[in-house]
Amino acid sequence: MSKIMITGTSKGIGYDAALSLARGGHEVIATMRNPNSSKLGEIVAKESLPVEIYPMDVDDNDSVVDVFARAGAPDVLINNAGILSYDTIEDESQENFEAIMNTNYFGVVRCCKAVIPEMRENRSGCIINIGSVAGIIAVSPSAAYSGSKFALEAFSEVMAQEMRPFGVRVYLVQPGIIATPMATTEFPMPKSDSEYLNGGRITALFKFAEQGEAPTTLVTDKLTSLIEGNSPHLRHPVGPDSLIFLGYRASVGDDRFIAAWGASTDDEFLERTRSDMLIDLGPFMP
Repeated sequence: MSKIMITGTSKGIGYDAALSLARGGHEVIATMRNPNSSKLGEIVAKESLPVEIYPMDVDDNDSVVDVFARAGAPDVLINNAGILSYDTIEDESQENFEAIMNTNYFGVVRCCKAVIPEMRENRSGCIINIGSVAGIIAVSPSAAYSGSKFALEAFSEVMAQEMRPFGVRVYLVQPGIIATPMATTEFPMPKSDSEYLNGGRITALFKFAEQGEAPTTLVTDKLTSLIEGNSPHLRHPVGPDSLIFLGYRASVGDDRFIAAWGASTDDEFLERTRSDMLIDLGPFMP
């Protein structure tokens, strides 16, 4: 069994992964900004699970260094902490652009740098970064979020190259739209009075995806298989829509893709997505 550190465990994928992996016999170090905001501690105590909970802010280098020093080096690091925002470039504040990049990208960099030296020396270990299909397919208005996930794609690919000679496994999990609070009840609605039409389109896409079955257990099952297995592959799409989205982007050129998501009218947008993605977002448009 492994000692596993997971970031962003207050809810969603991280919460489910912490409980599932602990129930499977692994020792889990669960981190989050504010443990008092989560029910994780209650479940851990009730079931007497092997989980230690630490307050940690991946945006803060001192916080990361302190927790890794106190918790000890893990065998597995799962970088899950992340924030979501959907506003056009004009509507998104500069502060939000920087905050999203700080958490979704630099937060991963901080945590990886905290474990890489010891994993390298021990010539063993596993690092799993939770990316997104948004790291491959960038649709408006996701410049801030997709930008951070595109950066994570490059970082993970380079890290996999650097760590392979030392026996450290590196994986990038690419969920589609998963039924987490961030994607459902807490979905960050785009600016309602925007001059752009794209906010309604991304909202429709998420509402469409809610019709399918995409529980957090899909990601947790993938994490378990990667930790306990020995996959040679870097990238691992997860979810019923992930391969659809990735296949769609790979099948159309830049011009057609931009024409669809940059359509001047919603009717044109709906026609394009019906023909290119084979889905009807009309019933979900605001």
